[in-house]
Amino acid sequence: MIALIDYGAGNLTSVRKALTALGARFATPASPEELSSFSALIVPGVGHFAATAALVGPWRDAIGSAVRAGTPLFGICLGMQWLFEGSDEAPEVPGLGVLPGRVVRLQGNADERLKIPHVGWNGLQFQSRGRPRDSRLLAGLETGAHVYFTHSYAAPVTMDCVAATTHAETFAAVVERGNVFGVQFHPEKSSDAGLQIIRNFLEVARGLPAVAPRAEAGC
Repeated sequence: MIALIDYGAGNLTSVRKALTALGARFATPASPEELSSFSALIVPGVGHFAATAALVGPWRDAIGSAVRAGTPLFGICLGMQWLFEGSDEAPEVPGLGVLPGRVVRLQGNADERLKIPHVGWNGLQFQSRGRPRDSRLLAGLETGAHVYFTHSYAAPVTMDCVAATTHAETFAAVVERGNVFGVQFHPEKSSDAGLQIIRNFLEVARGLPAVAPRAEAGC
């Protein structure tokens, strides 16, 4: 059973639709004490980093404890940013801190008409350890797969980045460290590539190796 964390800033409707389409069992826990009964956690999110202040305290402690105990955690968009130490968007609000580094504002490029916020489809650039055979979250995908972004802040490219993308500057698009996973884009709005990423996380939650979907006969 997947715990879909609701802290008032997540696009839960579209994430629920994607999980339902993939046949996943999920629920929205009412209190942090319930997290111990779930096999994996998803923290979605849209908007300002200050919204994650709702997680400071018991929720942050419970999620951190679950991750340290080996429970898989998947952060989406703002939820991925929250995996880091913090964000310049709301410097007073701590992140979960399971990944090193801070989230910063994208600069854009007026000359190239690359505006902020960054909204639209970008290709994933697999990093050296982000090949499908190395990344459980990217299994079944090829470098260049397009996914849908909408954000103004982004995480740096660190050793935990398995795929990056560029919008005037290069930033982390997919991160992965042990049982911690995150994507800056919205996989639930990213067509087949996004559904494959969610499917891969569900396989991790089941304790199975992520694999590419089998092709239809004659394809």
